[in-house]
Amino acid sequence: MIKRNRLALVAGFSALALSLAACSSAEETPEADSTSGGAPAASDECNVGIAMPTRSLERWINDGEGLKARLEENGCTVDLQYADNETDQQISQLQNMIANGSNILVIAAIDGTTLGPVLQTAGDADATVIAYDRLILESENVDYYATFDNYSVGTLQGEYIESELGLANGDGPYNFEPFAGSPDDNNARFFFAGAWDVLSEYVDSGQLVVPSNKAPASVDDWQSIGILGWGSDDAQAEMENRLSSFYAGGEKVDVVLSPNDSLAVGIAQALRTSGYTADDFPILTGQDGDKAAVTQILAGEQSMTVWKDTRLLGERVETMIMSILAGEEPEVNDTETYDNGVKVVPSYLITPEVVTADDVQSKLIDSGFLQPADVGL
Repeated sequence: MIKRNRLALVAGFSALALSLAACSSAEETPEADSTSGGAPAASDECNVGIAMPTRSLERWINDGEGLKARLEENGCTVDLQYADNETDQQISQLQNMIANGSNILVIAAIDGTTLGPVLQTAGDADATVIAYDRLILESENVDYYATFDNYSVGTLQGEYIESELGLANGDGPYNFEPFAGSPDDNNARFFFAGAWDVLSEYVDSGQLVVPSNKAPASVDDWQSIGILGWGSDDAQAEMENRLSSFYAGGEKVDVVLSPNDSLAVGIAQALRTSGYTADDFPILTGQDGDKAAVTQILAGEQSMTVWKDTRLLGERVETMIMSILAGEEPEVNDTETYDNGVKVVPSYLITPEVVTADDVQSKLIDSGFLQPADVGL
């Protein structure tokens, strides 16, 4: 099985422009008193700007609101803004945060390569910058990076497919359709690379056959099958095109690699429209534990999701911020991998986990991540 060096993967994308999404909403919050967890004595000592990319994806709403609530409980003033996937809008929001005295910036970048000038302004103002789940590229003014182990997300998806199809035992051939995430999202490369390092040998051996010919020649070609903006509708249209063009003779798709739940929702809709039912749905992967995708999992239409408990990410960033305010170095667990093209950014990686229908209740419901009613239980 081919396994690639993660450092090489990072170096390969260090010139890659990020570009995500977002809808704007500046929020002023009142001061709150707290004596827990080493919180600052007054809210003006903790003035945090949170720049999230979009409200169009469920997870960014959860991330932003969750982190805001945590910080306010610690007495922080919090300015949470979303930017409609518009880079200029996010830059303007960050400028306003700095002007309004934010001494810590938490940024899920839309296009990290364009943030250099505004981050220089942040550096000149002695503001600390934490890149949130998406590495900010080509700037020395990125102090920390908090994320999940995104290569492992893809590895878990690839290993799930490998196990379910018995590929390591030589089983096959199976009809396989791979998808990748948004070409302007640096994380999408990691997701695809993790999966492809598991699955590519089975494509090469003929155990996984790609009738659409949408199998990238290498990890470096992942953008050729990327879905811009992670759009469900675009994924649906792409899957419908593949089905009508390459499966019109009654052939069946056996497995679809979807890097996240948003794409999986669109892909599943295309399959349903083409007549697939829960009895003959292909293996379909995902990521995030979104409500719509978990509902599909319980209905037998999506096989799994890689769950990234964003509450843990929020807790980690909260801990980082409290350490910074206390004059301490925040805990990190990776000081080698995440080279943004100017510096290696000290990072904290959180481990994701697989969720299938068998453990929706124990992992997602019992933990409070989702409510039973969210997924029809």
